[in-house]
Amino acid sequence: MWLLNTADLTLHLFDAKEVPPYAILSHVWRGEEQSFQDVMAIHARAAQGDVSMLRNLSGKIRSFCSFAEKAGYKWVWIDNCCIDKGSSAELSEALNSMYSWYANADMCYAFLDDVRGDEDPRAPTSAFRRSQWFTRGWTLQELLAPHSVIFLSPEWQSVGSNHALADILAEITGIDEDIVTHKMSLNDVSVARRMSWASARETRRIEDRAYSLMGIFSVNMPTVYGEGGRAFTRLQEEILKQLPDQSIFAWGAGACLPSDERRSPYPVAHHTE
Repeated sequence: MWLLNTADLTLHLFDAKEVPPYAILSHVWRGEEQSFQDVMAIHARAAQGDVSMLRNLSGKIRSFCSFAEKAGYKWVWIDNCCIDKGSSAELSEALNSMYSWYANADMCYAFLDDVRGDEDPRAPTSAFRRSQWFTRGWTLQELLAPHSVIFLSPEWQSVGSNHALADILAEITGIDEDIVTHKMSLNDVSVARRMSWASARETRRIEDRAYSLMGIFSVNMPTVYGEGGRAFTRLQEEILKQLPDQSIFAWGAGACLPSDERRSPYPVAHHTE
């Protein structure tokens, strides 16, 4: 697992048994977010003496590291720059590990760049209720996996937590408050019910309809971008191996998520090892 050091913004690789406490970021991608290769290239230039290159790290990366360091964290994980997507094997491993990485984080910070820090998120017309964060396929597991999620405004101010806003989150997402606050296990919820939570969420690649749900059903399987709807069929097969719940067939490969071509936060890796 790659983690960013909040002090010097360098990437470090940790074995599974040696991962230190870390904070994790959940966010909606805007344009081309800086990748693992981008960050490594910037540090390579900095190591040659051009320390000013560190200013080329994105504002989001620098701001989150600064915010997390002030909160007491030495290490953070950010999806766009902590996965080497140049390796299809590492990308597949990361997508299969994503749920557990969010679950094991000390704290998840959900950065909502389309809300206002000075508004009441409970207000019927609040920007919080309309945030794009609630429409993305991948952010579903980022809400469900961590025990604690703190929502942040564009100014990195707390808007509230999953515990304090559980009733509002239930209204927005249709997910039971006891699930949002971890008083109830996902295993106690039917397959069809869990699938319904994803029904209005968007992914760019059709395969991500399945891949973004793997952790929610405790399923592991190879990720093969280009397989199209076959990914969802494989997901169903893997779920049925563990859960004899026929309600899953209410959700065909074309029914889970409505959009095939919306942008995904986990783009396909075009290069292999």
